[in-house]
Amino acid sequence: MQFDVMVLGAGVVGVAAALHLQKRGRSVVLIDRKGPGEETSYGNAGLIQREAYLPYTFPQGLDKLIRYAFNDQTEAHYQLSSLLDIAPPLFKYWQNATPERIERTILTNRPLFERCLIEHEALAAEAGITDLLRPGGWIQVYRKQETMAKYVSDSERLRAEFGVNSAVLDAKSLGEVEPHLSVQHAAGAIHWKDPSSLRDPLALTQGYADLFARRGGTFIHADAKTLTQSGQLWQVSGPDGPIIARDAVVALGPWSNDIFEPLGYDIPLFVKRGYHMHYKAAGNATLSRTVIDADTGFALAAMTKGIRMTTGAEFAHRDAAPTPVQVDRCEPKAKELFPLESRVEAEPWLGRRPCLPDMTPVMGPAPRHQGLWFLFGHAHHGLTNAAVSGRLMAEMITGEAPFCDVSGFRADRDFT
Repeated sequence: MQFDVMVLGAGVVGVAAALHLQKRGRSVVLIDRKGPGEETSYGNAGLIQREAYLPYTFPQGLDKLIRYAFNDQTEAHYQLSSLLDIAPPLFKYWQNATPERIERTILTNRPLFERCLIEHEALAAEAGITDLLRPGGWIQVYRKQETMAKYVSDSERLRAEFGVNSAVLDAKSLGEVEPHLSVQHAAGAIHWKDPSSLRDPLALTQGYADLFARRGGTFIHADAKTLTQSGQLWQVSGPDGPIIARDAVVALGPWSNDIFEPLGYDIPLFVKRGYHMHYKAAGNATLSRTVIDADTGFALAAMTKGIRMTTGAEFAHRDAAPTPVQVDRCEPKAKELFPLESRVEAEPWLGRRPCLPDMTPVMGPAPRHQGLWFLFGHAHHGLTNAAVSGRLMAEMITGEAPFCDVSGFRADRDFT
């Protein structure tokens, strides 16, 4: 079985890349151990964040670092047993939180966020699934005035420099926009108006995968870790024999290091783990937009299975046993904000966000292996930037002029 390109990883990023390669005349095979979108792409908050130019940075203030050290916060948690393993990339992450480096990150990632929604809308239209995209933005709620003041300042910058539309809401206005929120705990909110949201992120990835199949694409369940190079070709062991391609794209998210490390690449990939739980809403309570509690660190989103509560970041080894303490810590706070009733699942879902210290994905050729391409490290914005990243990857592989400068996404860049 021979193809022009094999894409390793059928999350939303890999599927989008496969679609864009296919549109440019390449024969493409998607390879994953599970079905499309069944890993990290399944469990997010379902936001395509057109406004997210300002990156999530490692805290620099001593007061916040001391609070995190006690490991009792809602928005962040760490596993002590994993700290030695994850300390080196976390230190680089901390180094990248200076104002100068943050501005570098913003400049590099800007083209992705500018086109993130446009590219998703185009793919969704081709797939016939535009009904999955819900316009109307999302709401960020603040319990503290000082938190709100910071984000209001950010919103003014985002409007002036990036054309991001938003509205500042006091508690009364917030209650009018979302009548079932308990606004007595809110100092106010910002309504980010430009993003779209999804009631079912998994359905989006599967919709893209269905389009890929209808256009003649091939999907095979196989182990990407069997990847080997033979001459100028790449090969993976498939259930019916070897799968061969001239180009191979590593789009395995948090599992990408299983491929690049044996090949000798030292890329400081780490994960921020996160959990979600679905709830029934009490009575006739509804939520028309995703709501994120900025001070507590959780999101509430109306999903197909119920109201999904997603947690902040857990710093732990990728494969460590689940420790979903953030779900238990956030649940009472979430119930203060919205009338959640019973849990829908027996256990919280665990996902892994693939992160890099400079808060910028790796996208481009592997420096020492012809025909090998890297596409991973989107952190909190894998869903957001999947479609636009897939386009960039396809442009690079096919020799088309990329629509933006791609030098900042190189695998051999300085991550500090």
